[in-house]
Amino acid sequence: MTFHHRAVPIVLTAILIDSIGFGIVMPVLPNLIVELSGVTLATATEIGVWMLAAYAAAQFFAGPIVGSLGDSIGRRPVILFSMIAFSIDYALLAVAPTVGWLFLGRVVAGLAGAVYGPANAVLADVTPSEKRGQVYSLMGAAFGGGFILGPGIGGMLADFGPRAPFIAAAVLAGLNAIWIIFALPETMTPEKRRPFKWKQAHIVGAFRPLVSESGAARWLILAAFCWQFAHMVYPATWAFWAEIALDWNPKMIGYSLTASGVAMVLVQALITGRAITRWGEENTVVIGMIAAGLVFTAFAFTSQGWIVFLLIIPSAFQGFVQPSINALVSRSVDASHQGAVQGGMQSLAAVAAIMAPLLLGYSLAIGTRNGFSGGNFVVAATIAFTALLIVLFRVRGKLLPRT
Repeated sequence: MTFHHRAVPIVLTAILIDSIGFGIVMPVLPNLIVELSGVTLATATEIGVWMLAAYAAAQFFAGPIVGSLGDSIGRRPVILFSMIAFSIDYALLAVAPTVGWLFLGRVVAGLAGAVYGPANAVLADVTPSEKRGQVYSLMGAAFGGGFILGPGIGGMLADFGPRAPFIAAAVLAGLNAIWIIFALPETMTPEKRRPFKWKQAHIVGAFRPLVSESGAARWLILAAFCWQFAHMVYPATWAFWAEIALDWNPKMIGYSLTASGVAMVLVQALITGRAITRWGEENTVVIGMIAAGLVFTAFAFTSQGWIVFLLIIPSAFQGFVQPSINALVSRSVDASHQGAVQGGMQSLAAVAAIMAPLLLGYSLAIGTRNGFSGGNFVVAATIAFTALLIVLFRVRGKLLPRT
C-alpha cells in the first residue's frame, strides 16, 4: 500500500500498537488479579470491570486535554509522549506488586490512550478534506486489527506467565516511540497553532468551535454519541449473550469475535474509502447505520450459531460509520482546532464506554429472566435507528465545511 504522506503509516502503527496493548493483557488480567489479591475468579471479574471503567474515565478527561495540547505545541511531541508513557506503564505493570498498581496502570494507559485525538489530527493535517474519510477508514482498520491481534498474542504469551503480555506491550510501544523519534515529522505548522486554554480542554470546550459554526453540528455530535453507545453492545455484552442465547463456550465466542474483527478490518481497509469517494460521508453514515440497526435486530431474535456467522458479513458494513463521522467533524472545523475536536470525539466514546455496559447489560439480564435473550440488541437497535433518524433529518445536507 502506498501512503500519500510519510506520517500516515507511523500514526496508523501507533494506533495499532495502542489497541494491541489494550487487548494483549485481557486474557491474563483475571488470573493476575487472582494472583495478586487472592480473590475468586468471579470477584476478579468484577474488579476487572471497574478497571475498564477507570480506563474509560481517564480517556474521557484526557481526550480534549491531549487534543488541545496537539493544537498548541504540535502533534509529534504529544504522540511521542503517549507512546513513551505506554511503554513505561506496561513495564511497571509487568512487575506490579498489588491490584492497586494494576488500577493505576489502567488509568495511565487510559491517559496515554487519548492519543487518538492528535493522531486523527495528523491525518487531517496531511490529507485534503475530500479524502479524509478514506484515510480515517485506515485508522479504523488499524484500531480493529489491534483488537484482533492483541487478545491472540496475549493468549499465546500467557503460557510464559501472566506478566509476559505486559512485557510484550511495553516493548512494542517502546519500538514505536523510537520510530516516532526518528521518522515522524511535525504536521502542525507554527502559524496554525493556538495557545493552550483550559476552558477548551474539556468535552464542552472541545466542541465549541464545531457547534458555533452550524446548528447541524450539534445534531452530528448527538448522532455520534448514540452510535458509539449502540455499538458498545459488542464489547459490553457479546460474550454473555452468546453463552445465554447460543450456549457457546469460550472457544466459539473467540472464533466469532475473530471472524467479526477480520470482516470489519477488511471492509475498513478495502471498501469504506471507495464507498466514501463514490457516495460521500453523509450517505455512507446512513448506509452503515442502516446495516447496524438491521443486524442488531436480527441478532436479538437469533438462536442458531450458523446464523451469527452469516450476519457477520453485513454487520461489517457498520465500519462505514465512524470514519465518515470523523471526516465530517474534521471538515467542519479549521486546522487549529482539529486536535481538540477529535479529542472531544474520544471523550464521547469514553462516556459511551462507561454508560452503555450498564444499560445494555441490564437489558440482557432483565430480558433473559423473562424468557427473551435479545434485550441488549433490541436496545442497541433502537439507539442505532435513533442516530440514523438524527442524521437523515438534522444533519444530512446541513453541515458547513471549514477545511
